[in-house]
Amino acid sequence: MSEYITVARPYAKAAFDFAVEQNRVDAWQAMLGFVAEVAENDDIKHFLKESFSPQKVAKTFIDICGDQLDQYGQNFIRLMAENKRVMALPEVFKLFQELVDQYKSLANVEVISAEPLTQKQQQNILQAMEKRLARKVKLNCSIDKNLIGGAIIRTDDLVIDGSSRGQLNRLANELQL
Repeated sequence: MSEYITVARPYAKAAFDFAVEQNRVDAWQAMLGFVAEVAENDDIKHFLKESFSPQKVAKTFIDICGDQLDQYGQNFIRLMAENKRVMALPEVFKLFQELVDQYKSLANVEVISAEPLTQKQQQNILQAMEKRLARKVKLNCSIDKNLIGGAIIRTDDLVIDGSSRGQLNRLANELQL
């Protein structure tokens, strides 16, 4: 979906600005999340590739979403359909999420470990990253058995590789000098 990022950015920004102005960021986050899932459905993708009128696309989308959309969400879908941008909804949602995270001073931190982390380990990583990044942190933990041991921590452009595999790779590079 990254091919839609240029198209999606102004829609995400406009939706975010409106959501902040109306003090409804969480509601818009839920609405956009739902419509993004609908747009990713294979049947919907096929429907959108057909050359239907923007009004039919908007009506179908709004009918599918039902009560998940308020009047402003429906208007947003109509606008995107009119401009033939409905396929960009998943990217709009992703960019909207990033704006929300910035607004709430929240950083998403990915932690990849060889074994499941204990609650205490997660808490220690959370505290260390909050201190280092000077903002609140949301951990997304996953497991990769190929790491052998340790963990890799990623956020934005920061990568901390404390895995055994990473250490072995660094040692191998040093020995080749």
